[in-house]
Amino acid sequence: MVDYTQIKSRLAELEKLPSLKSNNSIPKALEKAGFTRRDFMKWAGAMTAFLALPASLTPMVARAAELADRLPVIWLHMAECTGCSESLLRSDTPTIDSLIFDYISLEYHETVMAASGWQAEENLESAMEKHKGNYVLMVEGGIPMGDTESYLTIGPHGKTGYKIAQEASNNAKAILAIGTCSSFGGIQAARPNPSNAQPLSKVTNKTVINVPGCPPSEKNIVGNVLQLLLFKELPSLDVYNRPKWAYGFRIHDLCERRGHFDAGEFVQAFGDEGAKKGYCLYKVGCKGPYTFNNCSRERFNQHTSWPIQAGHGCIGCSEPSFWDAMGPFEEPMASHKFDTVFGLGADSVSDKIGIGVLCLTGVAIAAHAVISSTQKDKE
Repeated sequence: MVDYTQIKSRLAELEKLPSLKSNNSIPKALEKAGFTRRDFMKWAGAMTAFLALPASLTPMVARAAELADRLPVIWLHMAECTGCSESLLRSDTPTIDSLIFDYISLEYHETVMAASGWQAEENLESAMEKHKGNYVLMVEGGIPMGDTESYLTIGPHGKTGYKIAQEASNNAKAILAIGTCSSFGGIQAARPNPSNAQPLSKVTNKTVINVPGCPPSEKNIVGNVLQLLLFKELPSLDVYNRPKWAYGFRIHDLCERRGHFDAGEFVQAFGDEGAKKGYCLYKVGCKGPYTFNNCSRERFNQHTSWPIQAGHGCIGCSEPSFWDAMGPFEEPMASHKFDTVFGLGADSVSDKIGIGVLCLTGVAIAAHAVISSTQKDKE
């Protein structure tokens, strides 16, 4: 049950804080970008529904967004491609989400700040000290650990990524792992993982909110910020510490091609007649039935499209160990030859069990697909 009094108290508390962006404000930035108050309130209503909150909270969500520049954020880059940052920064037609993210007080972000070398290092230490216990830490990229910790060194003093992430985590108010690399290790952690890249959750004992995706939707990032602004607490998380409001459904559940799956209508090869008619992509490798994310609702490139709409199946990029567990990406999961559940190394038994369950799910889905396809052929 939503405590309105608590939220009002939280917003009043934020209003008393000075804006950390001295030269502008979020309402002014939105107005300058051509967004009307009506546009903003429509966005706030959609975001309220997106966060699975009552519609009556819409004005409070709008106010929280306007006060987002009171929240100090430190963004770290570890072993990654900077794709998660790029997806937010390279928008040629800024959305309300990306504009709000721009006006969150990014106290440290290597991609967008002018400082480099010792000045950048000094900026980070200064930001951590100035906002100790009050900043939100966002980390992009996997983190080499153990004997391979020195595979990632940052700054003139050669500090390892592991040490920097650990120090930043110790004094953070909330911690978000942005993207699959930071959430689960990503491609850096794919076999044989020579750098021993690990997720951010292995660096700290604190709860880490995982926001996986390659890249994740900007709404999934901004939504978590709004959650923290409104409630001063973490959202409800699934077993992989992903916010349930964003990762509560499978791609398959909300897919625009789901009706074709149920009807047994499948693309057999890229470019065939089924592909032209928008049939289901399961037989050419779509991992939608095994992947939890909201891509089908949020899409990419100003919400215009997403991989399945464009004609390629989901590759499962928001799932743990997707690079190993989901590939080859253009073959159906039912035909994959996985290692046996209890084989090849005790250190990965838990992963094998997960893959075993995935296999069983794959068999069930494949059976459904075959039956549907057979019925379609008979008709």
